[in-house]
Amino acid sequence: MDYQHAWDRPVIAGLKFLRKDENNRSTMKLQVGRNELLSALSAVIGVVERRQTLPVLSNFLLDLRDDELVVTGTDLEIELEARARVQNLAPGRATVPARKLFDICRGLPEGAEISLEVGGDKALLKSGRSRYSLSCLKADEFPALGRVTDGRELSMAQAQLRSLIERTQFAMAQQDVRYYLNGTLLEVDAGRVRAVATDGHRLALSEATLETGISERIQVIVPRKAILELQRLLDSTDEPAKVRISATQIEVDLDVVRLTTKLIDGRFPDYERVVPESGDKKLQADREMVKRALARTAILSNEKFRGVRLTIDGSKLSLQTHNPEHEEAEEDLEVGYEGGPIEIGFNVNYLLDALGALNSEQFVMELKNADSSGLIHALDDESSKYVVMPMRL
Repeated sequence: MDYQHAWDRPVIAGLKFLRKDENNRSTMKLQVGRNELLSALSAVIGVVERRQTLPVLSNFLLDLRDDELVVTGTDLEIELEARARVQNLAPGRATVPARKLFDICRGLPEGAEISLEVGGDKALLKSGRSRYSLSCLKADEFPALGRVTDGRELSMAQAQLRSLIERTQFAMAQQDVRYYLNGTLLEVDAGRVRAVATDGHRLALSEATLETGISERIQVIVPRKAILELQRLLDSTDEPAKVRISATQIEVDLDVVRLTTKLIDGRFPDYERVVPESGDKKLQADREMVKRALARTAILSNEKFRGVRLTIDGSKLSLQTHNPEHEEAEEDLEVGYEGGPIEIGFNVNYLLDALGALNSEQFVMELKNADSSGLIHALDDESSKYVVMPMRL
């Protein structure tokens, strides 16, 4: 037996092991509070789809620089980026499984301290007596939409932008073949910002007075998913939302969170032609009273068509529904009304959505005839308007 040869083998194997370990040494290392990290992950997780065409899209991109960790998620159409203050022990870039990292952090105790170390294709997360090893993908494989560097810029209070979205988003279409309806029109000119959404059966419009510094009128269609993400991220404060609009993208910077999305390339309908002029029949009523009555009568409406018949004569508003099981509901309400008697049908859900978006005690519904759209707005405030198409019952 060649003792020298036998002695050399474990030495050589050990050398190979050391070299392999050296190649996998930590490329990124940080310490951070659980709440701080979870806040950043929560802001970004909404854009990460559970099923992805590219494996790397199921991951967060973590970019550690200075005393800041930048967490990025994307689905190739929308990109979300959030920042967290951390203790930087070794800067670097890496990708980690988004849902798993989010769920682990969410499951850790309040106030826990987290240590995260990434080396090669593994990430090691430690917190107290807990240890988690996650598989990583190369950071170079992670796609980026890029910042909006050209176009126009404006700033508005987050509360204003959130209000515009909340008062219109429900009217967006969902997966309509008319792809330009699957989003919200954002219109900006010198003195106002306006949001408009429609699915072809109803339309919601809301505007805010604002000196934008933009002289010409700009119209862009923001995709549905981006609108819903913005609604989730915006708060009701006067903190600024910085909006940058280019020909193909829009970017909304909320300081610690930034959303960038591609725009829908299409032509939005001429919504101003859809909004009817003042009707000669005007109903004025308590918003909550009518909303609750509609919700009750909706219980016995046709589940497919959701129709409700409104009969107005004098100060009496009658709401009627029925269904294929021959069940019926009727409610009579005292309202203020100007105009002749009218009987008209609407989708009850559309009326409920419109009334739910208003925040006034009293509302006005303007009507012309049974074949014309109804116009709903708050009493003495027409900054938000809702158009509902009639239906035959």
